[in-house]
Amino acid sequence: MYKYFLGLDLGQAQDYTAIVVVERKDFMYEDKPAEYHIRHIERPNLGMPYPEIVELVKRMLNTPQLIRKTALVVDKTGVGGPVVDMFRRAGLWPVAVTITAGNEVTIDSGGYKVPKRDLVSNLQVLFQTGRLKVAAELKEAQILVQELLNFKVKINLKTAHDSYEAWREGIHDDLVLATALACWYAERFGNKRILPKPKGW
Repeated sequence: MYKYFLGLDLGQAQDYTAIVVVERKDFMYEDKPAEYHIRHIERPNLGMPYPEIVELVKRMLNTPQLIRKTALVVDKTGVGGPVVDMFRRAGLWPVAVTITAGNEVTIDSGGYKVPKRDLVSNLQVLFQTGRLKVAAELKEAQILVQELLNFKVKINLKTAHDSYEAWREGIHDDLVLATALACWYAERFGNKRILPKPKGW
């Protein structure tokens, strides 16, 4: 059973890559749902090459605190597919999440296809009910909190489809998505002794 969940949202030329490490805290002797404590927030330099991102994450996962206790959850959407392959070649086994506009979670090669609504609604519930804890002393804590507050739901009145994004242009959402990836997987599978390995692992 994993204790930590590292969410990785991969940036491109104009977007930051975001790394968020969340600790799941279960209450064995209390009838309370798990809490999620954010232990590390990092935005590598804008434009950092993906091989360097892979090495950075690998070093993090090999630290005494995280080694063999951490699930790596990577956004496979867009450019993520080749980067997921880089992680595998580096000896890591990421859970690849392809973010979709669909309505249900499906198993994908080596991971899952997950509606963005599932990722964001799960995060909103955790944040609003106080189950997601962000330590104020973390360097990027205020940026993450601001991203959470800036996130909103947009409804297309013609199609009734919803979309989730920063409420105005120029607001990044990379830390939100990295946190959402970690928390979605931790909430869905974190209390299982043996986490499911989708076909393709």
